[in-house]
Amino acid sequence: MGWISLVPPLVAVILAVITKNVIVSLFSGVYIGVLILVGGRPLEATTETIGNFLFPQVADSYNAAILVLLFFIGGFVALMEKSGGGAALALSAVKHINTKAKAQLSAWFGGIIIFFSDLGTPLIVGPVFDKIFDKAKISREKLAWIIDSTSSPVAVLIPFIGWGVYIMGLMKNEFDAAGLALSEFDTLVQVIPFQFYAILTVLMIPLVAVTKLDFGPMAKAERRVRETGELYWPESKPLRRPETDGKAVSAEKGRAILIWLPLLVLFVTLFGLLMSFGFPFEPVAGNDFRVSLTTAYLLAAVSIVILMIVYKVKKFSEIFDIYTKGMQKMVYVAVTLVLAWSLGKVIGDMGTAAYIVEAIQGNVPAFIIPAILFLVGAAMSLASGSSWGTYAIMLPIAIPMALALDAHMLVCIGAVLSGGIFGDHCSPISDTTILSSTGAGADHLDHVKTQFPYAVTNGTIALIGFLVAGVTGSALTLLLTIVLLVLAVFILSKVYGVKTLREARV
Repeated sequence: MGWISLVPPLVAVILAVITKNVIVSLFSGVYIGVLILVGGRPLEATTETIGNFLFPQVADSYNAAILVLLFFIGGFVALMEKSGGGAALALSAVKHINTKAKAQLSAWFGGIIIFFSDLGTPLIVGPVFDKIFDKAKISREKLAWIIDSTSSPVAVLIPFIGWGVYIMGLMKNEFDAAGLALSEFDTLVQVIPFQFYAILTVLMIPLVAVTKLDFGPMAKAERRVRETGELYWPESKPLRRPETDGKAVSAEKGRAILIWLPLLVLFVTLFGLLMSFGFPFEPVAGNDFRVSLTTAYLLAAVSIVILMIVYKVKKFSEIFDIYTKGMQKMVYVAVTLVLAWSLGKVIGDMGTAAYIVEAIQGNVPAFIIPAILFLVGAAMSLASGSSWGTYAIMLPIAIPMALALDAHMLVCIGAVLSGGIFGDHCSPISDTTILSSTGAGADHLDHVKTQFPYAVTNGTIALIGFLVAGVTGSALTLLLTIVLLVLAVFILSKVYGVKTLREARV
């Protein structure tokens, strides 16, 4: 349909930036696209949107299985967050913390352990470590950066939690449309080495903690705490919602076993069932994988319910209420996914990807496509604060583009995921950014200001990585980006480090 096929995704992007509401944005994109398809008849567009674009997505057996799986994940994650096990596990490591580096590495490790919940990481790890950081004279800005960098950047690297399930759902839709007999799970695992931004963000923490090579506003904040003991700048207004203060208190009843045993049950069940289907030597059918994962989450939830009752953390009625409320929280994700599938169908029917391919074919070399996808995704997620909305709009365009232009598909998918994480990680309106300021008890603007130079550093290196990987298609490009990260941190700390407190206040 030519240039007009760009209207639905553009409407979704613009509204996402204006409204900061993914559901409203995606639905509007779908409806506008259908309105164009039916020739501008509003009533017919409404019935078509509901009957031929929304209903079929829910009725599809694959999509229905994904939605059911999301509810099981939501219930399990809620139990993990409310059990107090995460805080107890973090507190058990506190006894061995006696240096600045150990404090930062412990918070980093704690964030990785809570991989199952990107929003839970800031609210579990932050309140546990804030007093430890104060005692070690490490800034609250540094704590906010660490817990922010171990929330969504870690979650996007795990294929079998809500993030992975959501992304696989989007990928599978495009594989089916293109007639590709690919396993979305295997593909997502192969994409991991190309998620440059997320990997660099996670690795930057131990690098900075061990070498003490801070730079920019973070170096100023560290100098402030070290020389004066002041937790905040005079004009700072730290965030800490009252309800988050109770997160660490639950550690008194919580026990570390409430985290590690359910996760052990989850892993053993999942990989035990997958091995019965020939994993990792044979590809596992999509339905078998979804059934295995759903079973694993169900048994893991049963195990944590039993543990919470045995250790008298909560009564059964309270536990069941937590579980069902966790499932309810996934309704937003489920609606987002259904609308994302619908928008993908609209974009496919209008030939949006085909039009973009025709427009750039012969004008833009295939190797630069991943870099372009990364930049567009980064700009979109930074403006909207949403990685999931970015994926919903970008993946249905990126995968067909990669196939048509003979670009490396794994690299292109990695570029979209990295671009989405960039904004989710450092946008001032991102939920994880706000919760990280809250969990650390830091001023929100101070957190954004100190974290952004680190994010831009990783983003620049990731862009270089996508240019190189666009040519080679090699996962070894990841090693190049890690080397560049080490060099960048060393050089920037020398150029933009802070030597005196007077400079820190400037």
